[in-house]
Amino acid sequence: MDRGDFLVSLTAGGLAGMCVDLILFPLDTVKTRLQSPQGFKKAGGFHGIYAGVPSAAVGSFPNAAAFFVTYEYVKAVLHTDASPCLAPLTHMLAASFGEVVACLIRVPSEVVKQRAQVSPSSSTLRILSNTVCEEGILGLYRGYKSTVLREIPFSLVQFPLWESLKDLWSWKQGHVVDSWQSAVCGAFAGGFAAAVTTPLDVAKTRIMLAKAGSRNATGNVLPALYGVWRTQGISGLFAGVVPRMSAISLGGFIFLGTYDKIRSLLL
Repeated sequence: MDRGDFLVSLTAGGLAGMCVDLILFPLDTVKTRLQSPQGFKKAGGFHGIYAGVPSAAVGSFPNAAAFFVTYEYVKAVLHTDASPCLAPLTHMLAASFGEVVACLIRVPSEVVKQRAQVSPSSSTLRILSNTVCEEGILGLYRGYKSTVLREIPFSLVQFPLWESLKDLWSWKQGHVVDSWQSAVCGAFAGGFAAAVTTPLDVAKTRIMLAKAGSRNATGNVLPALYGVWRTQGISGLFAGVVPRMSAISLGGFIFLGTYDKIRSLLL
C-alpha cells in the first residue's frame, strides 16, 4: 500500500464510520437498553435516546479509519494471482486483523457510550471520569476480549459475503458495481452477520455494563452467555436482535456504500 492508498483508506473509512454511527445512534441506544440487565424501561426506555453520542462522535472516525487502513493493507500484502477460491480467506484474514486494531480505539468509546446510554441523566464526561477514577485506564478496556470475539466472527461473515456479492453482481451485469449496488450488498451482508452474532453482542453488553467486582466484570464471555441463557433462555441471548439487524443493515448500506463512493472519488 502506497501513501496515496493509505490516505484514501483513512479518509474514506473515517468519514463512512462517522456517517453511520451518528445517523443510526438512536437504534443503537434502543438495542443497548434492550440488552441491559436492568431492563429496557429502567435503562431509560425511549428517554434520552442520544445519551452517549459525544463518545460515539469522538471515536467513530479513528475507529473506522483504523479498520479500513488495516483491512486494505492486509489485502494488499496477501494479494496474489492464485486461485480466486482463496479470495474469501484473504478477506477474512484482512477483516480479522482490522477488527483487532480498530478495537483498541472502539472499546474505550463503546464502554463510555453504553454506560451513558443506560444512565441518560449522567453526562458522557462524568461517566468517563468516574470510570477512570474507579477502575483506572484498564476500566476503559473492559470487554476488549468480548468485543474482539464478537467482531471477528461478524467480520468473517460480513466482509467475504460483501465482496462475494459485489463480484457476483459485477459478473452478472458485465461491469464493476456502482456505489449504490455496493451499499445494497453491504446491507444484506451486515444484516445476516448481525443476526448470527447477536448472542456475542449481548455478552459484550453485559460485560461492559457490569459493576466493578461482579462476575461479569471479569470479562469472560462464556460465563456471561451462560448467565443470560440460564435466566432468560434463548430469547435473552437474542435480545435486541431486531434493532441490531435493522441498524447494521442500514449501517452496512451507508457505511460500505459511502466507503466505496468516497474511495472511488479520491482515487
